[in-house]
Amino acid sequence: MNTPAEKIRAEIAERGPISFVRFMELALYCPLCGYYEKKEDTPGQRGDFYTSVSVGPLFGELLAFQFAEWMVECGVRSAECGAADPLRLIEAGAHDGQLARDILNWLRVRRPELFERIEYCIVEPSPTRQLWQRETLTPFSDRVRWFETPRSALRTPYFTVVFSNELLDAFPVHRLGWDAKAKSWFEWGVTLDRERFVWVRLPPPAPSAILHLPSSHELLAVLPDNFTTEICPAAENWWRDAANSLPCGKLLTFDYGLSAEEFFSPQRTNGTLRAYRRHQLADDLLAAPGEHDLTAHVNFTAIQRTGEAAGLKTGSFTSQAQFLTGIAEKIWKPQSDFGEWSPEHTRQFQTLTHPQHLGRAFRVLVQSR
Repeated sequence: MNTPAEKIRAEIAERGPISFVRFMELALYCPLCGYYEKKEDTPGQRGDFYTSVSVGPLFGELLAFQFAEWMVECGVRSAECGAADPLRLIEAGAHDGQLARDILNWLRVRRPELFERIEYCIVEPSPTRQLWQRETLTPFSDRVRWFETPRSALRTPYFTVVFSNELLDAFPVHRLGWDAKAKSWFEWGVTLDRERFVWVRLPPPAPSAILHLPSSHELLAVLPDNFTTEICPAAENWWRDAANSLPCGKLLTFDYGLSAEEFFSPQRTNGTLRAYRRHQLADDLLAAPGEHDLTAHVNFTAIQRTGEAAGLKTGSFTSQAQFLTGIAEKIWKPQSDFGEWSPEHTRQFQTLTHPQHLGRAFRVLVQSR
């Protein structure tokens, strides 16, 4: 069995219908053949999706500038962060390592005194993606270390910035439906009709899953029959693990996402789950598993509450445009040490912040301890 489709068919033949979360897990992360395990899923104009990283190096340079500012602030204001202590950057889900390379390049050139103290860690459980990252980051091989979980990377007391770009929206999700007559939730699963993957209703989800769903009687009363949404306990668990392990520093993510109010709006009848191929929406979410990028929006209210329950303070929840513009306004001041701002920087900045490109769709959550 060499493809996700073959593995999914085999599981259905052996066990009967499977949950969608299992379908998505195999489609995206099946070792060696899942969508994210294949090098041809390269972001950019010829890939299946645009990312802030594929726009050019500016995204990483802006983050490096902001991270440097946070590091300096920590050294000045916190007695817990010694002047000679290592400074840790932990990137989760680094894909092929391009963002790490852009960040480290800028720090090496513009802030060498900080660069010499930096330990750059990548949280990456996939051996395949680790190989891509090691190849990209060969010039920084003495600066980068790899870990499988945020907890294992956060075993030191030093000031740390933990960040991710389009990680949480790539975790497999449970797809749930509302039975208005029975006033109860059910789980959407996947089975086979001849050789075609089709949706099938499964029994109600586990009680632990219900906790992630809206419970307001007023909202449930107006949800239409078969209202469909997603929950992602895996993303919340990941954030909780990172938050509980963060000793001193920042935890932030860039993702497609919504607030809970937007997420569970009765008008959003089909949820946020999408499949992309060559920048086009696929009509059939279940067709050709492993050949499409499957993604669902992040419920940022749930993520924010998860971090706060672990003792983190929320600094901001904004659009990517607002977050990056805030950084750029500091860069454009005469005393900034960012370096020359070129016409190419302007072009990339417009793509990163324009509401019709990446500026509005991406949200940024920043929390700290």
